Amino acid sequence: MKLFVIGCGQCGGKIADQFALMNSVAERQRQIRIATNVIAVNSDVADLSGLVHIKRDYQHRILIGAQKTGGHGVGKLNEIGAEIARDDADKIIEAIRSSEHFAGTDAFMLIASAAGGTGSGSVAVLTQYIKERFPDKPVYNIIALPFAYEEVTEERSVYNVGTCLKSAYLAADAVFLVDNQRYMEDGISIKDNLHKINYAIVKPFFNLLCAGEETNARYVGSRVLDGGDIIQTLSGWSVIGYGNSGTAGKKTTSHNKNDFTNRSTTNSKGLSAMEEALNKLSLKCEPTDARKAVHLISCPPTEMGMETIKGLSAQLKTMATNAIIRSGDYPRSQRNEVEVTVILSELVNSKKVMSYFNKALDFMAENQKRQTTFDDQERIERSFSDLPSLF
Repeated sequence: MKLFVIGCGQCGGKIADQFALMNSVAERQRQIRIATNVIAVNSDVADLSGLVHIKRDYQHRILIGAQKTGGHGVGKLNEIGAEIARDDADKIIEAIRSSEHFAGTDAFMLIASAAGGTGSGSVAVLTQYIKERFPDKPVYNIIALPFAYEEVTEERSVYNVGTCLKSAYLAADAVFLVDNQRYMEDGISIKDNLHKINYAIVKPFFNLLCAGEETNARYVGSRVLDGGDIIQTLSGWSVIGYGNSGTAGKKTTSHNKNDFTNRSTTNSKGLSAMEEALNKLSLKCEPTDARKAVHLISCPPTEMGMETIKGLSAQLKTMATNAIIRSGDYPRSQRNEVEVTVILSELVNSKKVMSYFNKALDFMAENQKRQTTFDDQERIERSFSDLPSLF
């Protein structure tokens, strides 16, 4: 599956930068293109300048709202982010149409932080514009949720999250929810933390996108998971997880690849990788809330067996009991590992999302109270100005 990736705002741009790197790795190691293009959209020049892997020309790093912001961002006011995205949407549409490999695009992926300004405001607006201009291609979002400290100390951020999530849900075909807090590590710098988080967000998509684009007959799966399967799975709120269980250096009692002990080892490692993928979903949720799911197993061709695939499907079904499940195999692994990717989609109940909606409503009510106080203050000042002065 080939994606056209668009990063919106600072956070979205950095995650998109990792997609650009991942595409380069796929081309270099597997001779596979999984991104027809990767661009970044922002109202801040410095943020655009800090990207590493996205091409530096104006068709790949697109500055919007320069007349309103002077190239210095929108200050977390996501309504301004939405406004400048509407005003400059044609810049993005033109960049898409002029992209060299656009014809091969299967779907769009727009990425943003829900708590910011430019990304939070622009992602749903641009999603809507793209869906109108290219109605034959699905448009997905990756929305990064804020850290716990942001929710506590920055009321405006929580309001941005609520409005962004609602708008993205209404505009996109599916929204991948990513809880930044789940990837946070203690004892390392903010810069290293953010880099690891962005990498962790992108990594689960690697095998998933490569599997349907594989051209080497040796690595084509017996049950290929291609773009059609993914498109049929993705709908509404979605999460993704990745797990792996190394096979290198593990001794078995036989050198015969058909020996039952070898096969049993691979099966157990596949189940272990599945468990890890479910434990590391991009947002904590109940698998029973999913109405659709897909899983992909990737391991060396000599390790791939039908028993493993059947076992993984059975394991996922016991957890996502209400989901229609699709599966695939990809007999390729660079490090001799058993890797599993899982997507749960069409989640019907997300406590995390509902909590953001409620907090956003609380912020609006509190803001209304403050506005009433300001109105009273204005009346006092008016009365004060009407009184005569003794000077």
